[in-house]
Amino acid sequence: MTIPAPARDLAVLLARVAVGVVFFAHGWQKLFTNGMEGTTAFFEQVGVPAAPVAAWFATIVELAGGVALVIGLAVPVVGLLLLVDMIGAFAFVHASAGLFVTEGGYEFVLVLGAAALLLAAVGAGRYSVDHLLTGRRQAVRA
Repeated sequence: MTIPAPARDLAVLLARVAVGVVFFAHGWQKLFTNGMEGTTAFFEQVGVPAAPVAAWFATIVELAGGVALVIGLAVPVVGLLLLVDMIGAFAFVHASAGLFVTEGGYEFVLVLGAAALLLAAVGAGRYSVDHLLTGRRQAVRA
């Protein structure tokens, strides 16, 4: 069964917005709730290499990446950056705690990483800034 393109694009939009809001909230938490000093201290505590740089990377990628997903801008690139962010969270914080998030495990970062990868692979869909920009380029070429 093939899903009609408008329904598929609506599904991509809803997924992008949901995942984007979650990433934005976590970036906001790192920057404003914990502060960069607290975020960096946590990264150092769990053994993240170059903790100050990694803390800023995670914060900016999550904040800006969350916004980019919501509006549908540069989704393939943003999806890959968010995947890298989640690989770091998995490797340095959650992998040793098992699967379940209630035990500090990796289920949440696994799902977020998979969602980011999927969005990188399928793109932003029709209801996005990416589509507006590429649609204009295609019209100019024609």
